[in-house]
Amino acid sequence: MHDLLERANGQLRAAEPALFSALSPLGRRALYPPDIPFQAAQAKNKTYNGTIGQITDGKGGAVPLAAMSAALSGLSPAERNRALLYSPIEGFADVRRLWQGWQRRGVAADVPATLPLVVDGLTHGLALAAELFAGEGRVVAVPTPYWGNYDQIFGLRLGARVVSAPAYHDGQYDPRAIARALDGAGLAPGEPAVAILNVPSNPGGYSPTAAERTDLVASLLAVAAERPFVVICDDAYSGLVFEPAIPRLSPFWDLAGQHPNLIALKVDGTTKELSYFGGRVGFLTFGVAADSPAVEVLESKVKCLVRAGVGSPVSTGQVLAVQALTAPDLDAQVAVVHELLGRRFRALAAAFRALDRELLRPLPMNSGCFGLAELGPKARDRGVTAEAIRQYLLEHEDTGVVAIGDDFVRVAFCSVDESALPELVARLERGVAELARQASPVRG
Repeated sequence: MHDLLERANGQLRAAEPALFSALSPLGRRALYPPDIPFQAAQAKNKTYNGTIGQITDGKGGAVPLAAMSAALSGLSPAERNRALLYSPIEGFADVRRLWQGWQRRGVAADVPATLPLVVDGLTHGLALAAELFAGEGRVVAVPTPYWGNYDQIFGLRLGARVVSAPAYHDGQYDPRAIARALDGAGLAPGEPAVAILNVPSNPGGYSPTAAERTDLVASLLAVAAERPFVVICDDAYSGLVFEPAIPRLSPFWDLAGQHPNLIALKVDGTTKELSYFGGRVGFLTFGVAADSPAVEVLESKVKCLVRAGVGSPVSTGQVLAVQALTAPDLDAQVAVVHELLGRRFRALAAAFRALDRELLRPLPMNSGCFGLAELGPKARDRGVTAEAIRQYLLEHEDTGVVAIGDDFVRVAFCSVDESALPELVARLERGVAELARQASPVRG
């Protein structure tokens, strides 16, 4: 393994020097070992195959319990068999190709990207990206407010230094927030850094306008001019855009191949894009040309980490994803879900516009699954916090929202009926008003 690893890392260093420099210590050590799955793959089509430890009928077919086989009776025998056996570590070849076609709709053919690798949901994809590039002490800039699990994925598990990049200034999106945060992070000259770009955002429900996007990309390229720079595009909500003037494609496609120091990763999946939450089918894609010598090494490193963590991706989830991705009316089916979300988005946006700005100030929203409101001066100056609001709504208003830090409240319109959203927001406003009334007078 030592010799294999040395050769692989040398190949990667020669093909993608900035990417190699940005690897964490774990990322440098990782390489898919030639153990059981590797050897089983080589013996796959042999007449006698005694390699892999899964129970079969002796001819490569599954031996399922009758209840499980019956539950999958809508599948063809071949697909049912595939759903009940191990997946390759990198995922099934057809789901990888189908997803590549799905994610590249509207993308120019010359934008470089690898064939996506299957992972067990987007969180797993983010964890793999973190393992590859975010070791102990590595600076990871994240626009705030952000999805709290980034702290666990990057900080808790790996010891990376998560740096807040305030995404809003005076209630408006700041496309240069990441660059500003890295400027103040005390990085040494040439020291690698990582950023997370979540568009559309959770919790913000926001995607940059065309002008903001141009500014965002320019600021990230300026960072890459100074150091190896990994940009992880968390594209969980890709495509969920509800205003026509807002760009729909992931910023990954604007970044891939744009600078030799900029390493773009795309983490996406079927969870929100195909409304398939229980399938746990995610994908990890690198912004590297498919014919680069680096691709084989990157796939080997990812497969090593997948094998060491979850074993292999879930077969049943992939098989059902293939059913969707090969449906002749896939676009129409997805449009039905988008139209439902669009109606809920507009209902929440209208209710937010009617809020008392002294109590709650809605932040810009145009996409995703959420609306975010910042506490107004009447609430904040009286010491009201988002957590106090959340607890009050649970106890007195039979309503649940999410508190983000001290000053932000998130509403997930994706899980609330359109007709109920005005009442939910009314209860939210009423709760904030009552807490402000109960609090001590404004200090002055």
